[in-house]
Amino acid sequence: GAMLPYRRESPALPRCPVRGGRVVHGPQFAYCPSPQGRCPQPSSSSSSSPSPCRVQLCLLLARPWPRRVQSICVSLLKVPLMFGFLYLFVCSLDVLSSAFQLAGGKVAGDIFKDNAILSNPVAGLVVGILVTVLVQSSSTSTSIIVSMVSSGLLEVRSAIPIIMGSNIGTSVTNTIVALMQAGDRSEFKRAFAGATVHDCFNWLSVLVLLPLEVVSGYLHHVTRLVVATFNIRSGKDAPDLLKIITEPFTKLIIQLDKSVITGIAMGDESLRNRSLIRVWCGPTPPQVRGPWPCWVYQMITRRSLHNITRQKCEHLFTDTPLPDLAVGLVLLAGSLIVLCTCLILLVKLLNSLLKGQVAKAIQKVINTDLPHPLSWLTGYFAMVVGAGMTFVVQSSSVFTSAITPLIGLGVISIERAYPLTLGSNIGTTTTAILAALASPGDKLASSFQIALCHFFFNISGILLWYPLPFTRLPIRMAKALGERTAKYRWFAVLYLIVCFLLLPSLIFGISMAGWRALVGVGAPFLGLLFFVGLVNALQVRSPGRLPKWLQTWDFLPAWMHSLQPLDRLITRATLCCTDRCRSPEGWEEREGPRPDKARLGLDNPALSYPEEVPSPAVRVGSPRPPLHGATRL
Repeated sequence: GAMLPYRRESPALPRCPVRGGRVVHGPQFAYCPSPQGRCPQPSSSSSSSPSPCRVQLCLLLARPWPRRVQSICVSLLKVPLMFGFLYLFVCSLDVLSSAFQLAGGKVAGDIFKDNAILSNPVAGLVVGILVTVLVQSSSTSTSIIVSMVSSGLLEVRSAIPIIMGSNIGTSVTNTIVALMQAGDRSEFKRAFAGATVHDCFNWLSVLVLLPLEVVSGYLHHVTRLVVATFNIRSGKDAPDLLKIITEPFTKLIIQLDKSVITGIAMGDESLRNRSLIRVWCGPTPPQVRGPWPCWVYQMITRRSLHNITRQKCEHLFTDTPLPDLAVGLVLLAGSLIVLCTCLILLVKLLNSLLKGQVAKAIQKVINTDLPHPLSWLTGYFAMVVGAGMTFVVQSSSVFTSAITPLIGLGVISIERAYPLTLGSNIGTTTTAILAALASPGDKLASSFQIALCHFFFNISGILLWYPLPFTRLPIRMAKALGERTAKYRWFAVLYLIVCFLLLPSLIFGISMAGWRALVGVGAPFLGLLFFVGLVNALQVRSPGRLPKWLQTWDFLPAWMHSLQPLDRLITRATLCCTDRCRSPEGWEEREGPRPDKARLGLDNPALSYPEEVPSPAVRVGSPRPPLHGATRL
């Protein structure tokens, strides 16, 4: 038989010979088996390549029986392992949310308690962001808002900016998940872009819709009209589809009494010293209704209370002497460890399963548009899929966090992840609508109106940033963030701190000084941001329309238009932990080949790409060469 050389990692597989021969196994070559029925060969006149299934079957038959059985068993074992790690991943997200609520839940309740602050739309927006980041659950923050509105402590119009802020805060989870793929630059670039496309959409929608809502009350009037038009009746609770699977495990770790946070937010000071950790899980007394005197109610209630036995909850922290903050920190550390471990193992399993022809087939199915007359409907179909999956798992954070590793592996493109994320935003609002329909009759109208505000906010954002290709600005912004993060991996942590902590806190502080201070600071900042974006676009597309001094940003100091100076500082601080900081030369640029510098850095995440290294010094009077990546802000 003819010898067939092949490489195991090669994506292109040659045709399999079918004529006689024996099987020879070696590190880099093998003969295919001789039976012609096992591997049919197309005629020599046909120029078409063999199908992937035929080639894979030839390679499998070329192995001895023990190796064939071992390969099949390993492949079959990977599938349940993948689902097991996915289950632990989802459970760790639930425990992570509980940990944040233990650590900052009462603080979140205190933030909601001050109604004078919440009446300021900008302050309400920031409160929604910070509270959702603190409790890591938009459903928890939304339920607090619904409770405050239904009880009359908060007006619907004042609650709308808080709903917008909770929409922004919930997108922090998948951004944290993207950090776990920082080991590979290309994967990190795609994963971070796929995660931040959610952030960019939410921020852009708020920048347009919040001023519109303040001026016109658009969402308030539309939702009030919908509530008044339809005869809405109380319905059933939202179905707990995912919790049926995850709660048996997560309840063994921790159980919380979320009514404490809601009570503190509504001004009940008696709950101030009460622990969030649930200790007693006994049944509640029965509700007695009927046209009877008060003494009948009291007698029935007393008799029923004697027959109720309270049972202690069965979880790890039932009888713990630790305070809520300590338990929250312990759960935070443990859940992050499990989250990172499961995510790393999931990525490795997906890498081994989704490779070669299998990965190509999945990518083709997911990322291919519908046939030509209906190709424009592909994105909207992806939105329906995203909304349906989010409705099943009842959490947009779980869905977007689950697809983030697939985006990093390249299985799902950024262009396809964008409509999936938008559909996820819609799916999480439908769950809130069903939950609002379960409210009592006197609270139904206000609860349903708030849920509809969340729904119409996301619908309005989709109409702004999706229908036309040139309006899909979040995709371009997310790709730019992904490229920047791939070059400077520390930028991802800086992005999280600035966008979800420092910037909201700064806006909150300025808004507390009054509208004049907010407009005086915010208007010039937004004007400068618009000017920089416009100049950047002209520098790329038509630099001739700009003055010569504006065609690059080199007239500014380096720290104002490049991350290289900050990268050097972070690199110096990072490498100070090694023996290099003890050398008499310190951290100075030394002549020598760049690979030596990279070897000394040991592939440190703070080091930039080789092309980011500045050019060597030039003589005085010679034209200054522009730094790579330093011509745009």
